[in-house]
Amino acid sequence: MTNQNHDEVHFVERTGWLRAAVLGANDGLISTASLMVGVAASSAGTAQILLAGIAGLGAGAMSMAAGEYVSVSSQADSERADLKREARALKDHPEAELEELTMIYVDRGVSPATAREVAEQLTANDALAAHSRDELGLSDAMSANPLQAAVASALAFGAGAAIPLVVAVFSPPTAIVYAVSAVTLVFLAVLGALGAIAGGAPVARAAVRVVFWGAIAMAMTGLIGRLAGTVV
Repeated sequence: MTNQNHDEVHFVERTGWLRAAVLGANDGLISTASLMVGVAASSAGTAQILLAGIAGLGAGAMSMAAGEYVSVSSQADSERADLKREARALKDHPEAELEELTMIYVDRGVSPATAREVAEQLTANDALAAHSRDELGLSDAMSANPLQAAVASALAFGAGAAIPLVVAVFSPPTAIVYAVSAVTLVFLAVLGALGAIAGGAPVARAAVRVVFWGAIAMAMTGLIGRLAGTVV
């Protein structure tokens, strides 16, 4: 008996924006908190610490947006170039391309006769779409979207960077280093867990990984700030 209510949930369509958002938020938290911890460890005042955090937020958000846009645009350009080459090959060598598509299905375990029939039907329907998906590995879910990645990265970075800034505003000057560090690690764990849940990945591993590297980053910048403050 067939289950008519069978629903299968997949997460692959989220990879484009999810990667950019998680990377942006992680970077916003870690880089801004580390910058503020480093400045605070040098015995700077609250105003200087907040100024450093605000500058880090603005510069980091723009850097993330620009970097994602350029990177994903390059990927999109490569995809378009591949599609143009494939379209030209389909026009100049249709039989060879049909045989190529047939062999792709044969290599996946389909019998030669069935593979040929499937290739012919898909070619008749939309040859370029069939080759784009099965030969080049391109799909709508995985296609590059530069603007989406740039906006997601900038917004996520800003959201992550705002957390240590808010903590610093409401913390006593002598406790800023400890408060920012502690809250940042907690939010990094939460962010890692949420990213894993949204992507269908193991939660504990993702949370531990991001907390570990966040702690390392803040410890290093704190040490540098302390040494710089001592020298000054």
